[in-house]
Amino acid sequence: MLKFSNLALRRGTSLLFERVSFTVHAGQKVGVTGANGTGKTSLFGLIQGELSSDQGDFSKPAGWVIAIVEQETRLSQQAAIEYVIDGDSELRQIQTRLAEAEREHHAGQIGACHERLEQIDGYHAYARAAKLLSGLGFDDVVIENPLDQFSGGWLMRLNLARALMCRSDLLLLDEPTNHLDLDAVIWFEQWLRRYAGTLLLISHDREFLDAVVDHIAHVEQQRIELYRGNYSAFEKRRAERLAQQQVNYKRQQKSIAHMQSFVDRFRAKATKARQAQSRIKALERMRLIAPAHVDSPFRFQFKSPRALPTSFFRFDRVAVGYGDTTVLNDISFSMIPGERIGLLGLNGAGKSTLIKLLAGELQASGGQADRSGDLEIGYFAQHQVEQLDLDASALLILQRLDAGLSEREIRTYLGGFNFSKDKVLQPVGTFSGGEKSRLVLALIIWQRPNLILLDEPTNHLDIEMRLALNQALQTFEGSVILVSHDRHLLRSVCDELWLIDDGKLQRFDDDIDAYPRWLARRKARQSGVNKPISDASGSRQTQKQDEASLRRRLKPQVKRLKQLENRMEKLSRRKRDLESQLAEATIYQQAQKELLNTTLFEQAEIVRDLQQQEDDWLALSEEIEFIRGKFNGVH
Repeated sequence: MLKFSNLALRRGTSLLFERVSFTVHAGQKVGVTGANGTGKTSLFGLIQGELSSDQGDFSKPAGWVIAIVEQETRLSQQAAIEYVIDGDSELRQIQTRLAEAEREHHAGQIGACHERLEQIDGYHAYARAAKLLSGLGFDDVVIENPLDQFSGGWLMRLNLARALMCRSDLLLLDEPTNHLDLDAVIWFEQWLRRYAGTLLLISHDREFLDAVVDHIAHVEQQRIELYRGNYSAFEKRRAERLAQQQVNYKRQQKSIAHMQSFVDRFRAKATKARQAQSRIKALERMRLIAPAHVDSPFRFQFKSPRALPTSFFRFDRVAVGYGDTTVLNDISFSMIPGERIGLLGLNGAGKSTLIKLLAGELQASGGQADRSGDLEIGYFAQHQVEQLDLDASALLILQRLDAGLSEREIRTYLGGFNFSKDKVLQPVGTFSGGEKSRLVLALIIWQRPNLILLDEPTNHLDIEMRLALNQALQTFEGSVILVSHDRHLLRSVCDELWLIDDGKLQRFDDDIDAYPRWLARRKARQSGVNKPISDASGSRQTQKQDEASLRRRLKPQVKRLKQLENRMEKLSRRKRDLESQLAEATIYQQAQKELLNTTLFEQAEIVRDLQQQEDDWLALSEEIEFIRGKFNGVH
């Protein structure tokens, strides 16, 4: 176990935390949360032995193997999969000893090495590494490519796979989802739930935390408090405590009142009915968590767009791609103000390509694309963060956009994005990744767009900033198209989901919770499990007999799969009912404390049960896929 006793830690002259005492037991999965700069990464440095405490004691088992994600990669001609296998250091040591023993014809050592390889599943190391890489989005054809052929984002995924390859006792992960897309995040989530060791996870993705961790270590006001349960449970307990602070609580109510005014104004209008319903749901969630974020440093909202045309654009059978390669084809849709679209699809399916087409960075290679003359686009993408003038200050960059602004006006505006005092005068090159992203968002919002295109906007943003962006988008009068691995943002902001698959754009008729099941079915189809059984003899009768045999073989699994789906639906309904109860302000009154605790306990039980059912569903789907593959000659 990890034991912290009356611990204090400084970096230079800055006190990060003091009087910290808590214990993490073996096998626990702990989410480490808190604002940027509060010492979360330094805590990891202490655990790894890179930093020493200024006071108190820290201890961990002497024999524990610790796995971390390296931040830098030495480029070479080494194959990607071999680099990942290097993460299992004991395996590599045994392989080296075995090679030496074979050269020296030392039978005893050869036997001992083979016995240990069997114990650590070393003979399947290549398959284990390939499965990790597949889950993180690598195609089978590239895993043998040398390291120097991969870009920075893919190198980070390789480093993550290398850390997961290590058979560790303790896994330390610092914002591991920043470079992952949604399908990789979903796979990674399932992997971490099965991880048998102890996990400390720094993350600002609340749904990811909810799905993975069973404790929260929250860094706040130079202390670290350990809470039982996932992030939502922590947030509710913190909200219950802070709700007693009425002055701060009333401050937060202003934001709720602003959203409520939107609902009241547009609930009865047919053209706004769906958007109003979305805000009602968001309002319920906001009432629940509002007190937990009264001290957020972020305060901003979108100004009304200068113009709202009746239609932003109309696409008719549009095709788009790069050079001679067509990525998307036969795109037909129109968009009007007030629509909020979340884009789903596998890595490389074309989500960013569609965003670039809408932003005007790519031109249609076919079809008809008509745009309104009043269309004003605000476009956030990582390349825009990288193109900031690193020598200029945030104040100067905003002055370039609007020369008529005074320094006081700029400081007031940027203060809402937590750029205060001398920070607005510092060169942007000194900013962290999160600060650069916040600045780009501030520049977009200042220009009063009527359509906002967001391609993974939450990378490097902490939970407080994500919440502020979430709330600002909910009250935005224009339209939003969002690509994000943050399911909480997708769930809260988007009224409908679109799916890009096989070069086509279509509506996704289910909700975000159904997307993992779509991914599993998509993977099954890709593996050939839905191909008709081949009939080498040319006999239709033989094919029918084979198909009937397969149905009989799979009957128990298919029946169980249906039972799991029914169970998940019942649990999901009950989960929504409990969330509605927890959205009522009266449940947080002192007289209702017993009811609140009972409801929170039941919700936690249902969340765990639902996660287990989903894991069972995915495992059973893989089993069915394997059996069908054997019948089709795929495996």
